[in-house]
Amino acid sequence: MTPEPHFVFDPALDLELRREVDVPPQLVWRAWTEPALLMKWFTPAPWRTTLCELDVRPGGGFRTVMEGPNGEKHDSTGCVLHVIPERLFVFTDALGPGFRPTGSAFMTGVISIEATAKGTLYTARALHKDPEAKKQHDDMGFHSGWGTALDQLVALVKGM
Repeated sequence: MTPEPHFVFDPALDLELRREVDVPPQLVWRAWTEPALLMKWFTPAPWRTTLCELDVRPGGGFRTVMEGPNGEKHDSTGCVLHVIPERLFVFTDALGPGFRPTGSAFMTGVISIEATAKGTLYTARALHKDPEAKKQHDDMGFHSGWGTALDQLVALVKGM
């Protein structure tokens, strides 16, 4: 068994969204790991996720294409770093599929899912290389954007 990775939240470098939601962890996991589902909630409206390629295993690829209401496009390629089904999903844009360096890095995402009496304690962390990258992500609207995406995820899985 692979040991569980240890992450230290550094408030000078990292952002976190932590919320308890009233849906079961199994459905949160499916929404994160099934491309057809992820495309329905991942991008805060009016933006849309128009492509998702996801290989849910360490070294697997994670690519999304998001499109804005005025034709803007954001194509992001990354690598899955660690997976514990229904508990932990870790990915980064510093690496591409097969752990190949991309030459650029913005963040590593750590999605933790814990069962609670109400449903799921959902924790999303964005780890950055320096305070400037954290500030950039914060200024882009990390909390409102990732919070809206979580609201969309919850609405989606409640309808499943």
